[in-house]
Amino acid sequence: MPAKRDRQESASPLARILQNTAWLLGGKGFGAVCGLAYLAILTRTLGLKDFGHFSLIFGTAQAITSIAGFQTWRVVVRYGSEHIHNSDWDRFGRLGMLCGVLDAVGAVIGCALAAVLIYGFAHVLELNPDYIDLAFWFCCGSLWALVSAPTGIVRALNRFDMAVYVEAIVPSGRLVAALAIWATGPTVGRFLAAWAAIDILEAILYWIMARRLCPQAVRISNFGKWRQAVDENPGVTRFFLITYAGSTIDAAMKNGPLLVVGGWVGTRAAGLYRLASQLSQALSKLSTLLTRSVYAEVARVRVASKAAEFRKLALQTTLIAGAAGIVVVLVAIVAGEQLLAMIGGEAFESGASILVPLAVAASFDLASVAFEPVLHSTGRARLSLLARLLAVGALGIGLWQFIPMGPSGAAWATALAGAVSYVAMGLMAWRTLQQVEAGRIAVGLPDDELD
Repeated sequence: MPAKRDRQESASPLARILQNTAWLLGGKGFGAVCGLAYLAILTRTLGLKDFGHFSLIFGTAQAITSIAGFQTWRVVVRYGSEHIHNSDWDRFGRLGMLCGVLDAVGAVIGCALAAVLIYGFAHVLELNPDYIDLAFWFCCGSLWALVSAPTGIVRALNRFDMAVYVEAIVPSGRLVAALAIWATGPTVGRFLAAWAAIDILEAILYWIMARRLCPQAVRISNFGKWRQAVDENPGVTRFFLITYAGSTIDAAMKNGPLLVVGGWVGTRAAGLYRLASQLSQALSKLSTLLTRSVYAEVARVRVASKAAEFRKLALQTTLIAGAAGIVVVLVAIVAGEQLLAMIGGEAFESGASILVPLAVAASFDLASVAFEPVLHSTGRARLSLLARLLAVGALGIGLWQFIPMGPSGAAWATALAGAVSYVAMGLMAWRTLQQVEAGRIAVGLPDDELD
């Protein structure tokens, strides 16, 4: 049975990006509505203090998952695009299963890391002792719910339409669970248990979908062929290590400020920061969706198209994303306080001073959506890593200088880091595109033929 690939093979690259983003946006639009509803239930039933505990446990789990989760979907898309272009399903399958093994190894390492951090340092975050065991098991559940490898398989096949249905399980499941918990007695433990169970269900369904879309690739027999997969994809080990380092830095930037607020200011401040962060992420959801679509399409264009089309695609997506970033900031300034009060109640209104700088940070992420895919697809992943290192340095300096301001200071530190990342990665991507157009970097060649 042939793999069920993208149905719009004749469309232009930008059209495919917009088509895939539209599919994702439809699913995420539904998810956003569900997300705001269950977030309102969480904040109003738990209160600021317990929501702060929930936020710190959830943030810790996200940080550990990001560190132990190897972001293997990028490897599948980066190297799998060539195998799909050549209809070499055996190589694609071995690559996908190699990444599946890496996901499992990451989950084991992450569980060990969670034990050390939670049982050894929970007092730093002022976690209620009654929540420590719960926090550990929630982290373990989150780690085994990683779906990076099957996600990469689905994105490499350009089947974003199918991913929408599976990913709708999480927001809809959380909303149903939140309503049930609200009716039967809300506690931090019940919410965390429900969140973990729903995430694991999504992971199982993602693997089932990947198998149905590409049965000749997703086979148990390919799990033991990881050495062959490494040999068949020159440079994959270096690319994996660089992207892993980048994702770890990204995790520190996204989750570090929340943990710093919890440890430095207090649990209530962490709850306030978390709600503002969630709302800013909801406003900038287009960034995540465009990243998924752009990353897959840029990898595809590198293999199958000419340099001029490659450069045109990068510039078009950058302009679209930049305009969307401006809208995000304007919404946060004009309606931020009202949105926070509507979701969390009066106790969360003061989060507006946190929301605006977080929206500025999110707008920088949104505007730079095409930069990292350009660098990765042209064999310049190390440059994106350098930009992230500069950004995390700026975050550290910002936290040092601004944390006396409280949660809003942490938010402005995040905005500073976003600005540094945008400028650094943007300059590197612009230089790379110039080299592509001048013919000094090849487009349309396999990885081992790139300069």
